[in-house]
Amino acid sequence: MKRRIAGILLCAAALFSAALFIVGCAMQGHQFEKASAPPDNAVIYVYRPYHYGSSLLRPAVTCGAESARIGPGGYHAFVVPASKVVCSVQGRETADQVEIDAQPSVYYIREEFGWGVLTGHPHLNPIDTDQAHTEIEGCCVQQP
Repeated sequence: MKRRIAGILLCAAALFSAALFIVGCAMQGHQFEKASAPPDNAVIYVYRPYHYGSSLLRPAVTCGAESARIGPGGYHAFVVPASKVVCSVQGRETADQVEIDAQPSVYYIREEFGWGVLTGHPHLNPIDTDQAHTEIEGCCVQQP
C-alpha cells in the first residue's frame, strides 16, 4: 500500500513538473534588440530573467501610461518622455514601484519574485548597465 501511494505521488510530482516546464519556458520571440526612441525620450527596459519558481506569474508592469505583462525570460522596452516616471507592478498580495528621474537615456529594471503566503511577491529592482547587459541578452522581446 505504501509503495502504491509513493508511486502515485511520484507520478503526480513528475506530471506537475513537466506541466510547469512546458508552460514556464522562456519567452518566444526575438533576442534582445535595442529600442529606438525620439531624442527627448528615455528608454526603460524592464526584463525578467527566467526562473522556474515564478514561471506562471505575469503581473502587469506599468511605466508611465503603458503596461506590459512580462513572462519569464522576456523583456519590454518602455519609451517614455524625459521626466519623473513611476514604474510599478501589482501582485495579488503586494505591490512595488520604482521612481526614475528619467533623462534622455537608457535605464534597466529587473523584475523578480520573492516568497509570499499564497503567491510570489513581485519586485522591481533598478540594475546598473553592465550587469543588465549580461542578463538581458538572454531575454526575448515580449510579444503583445
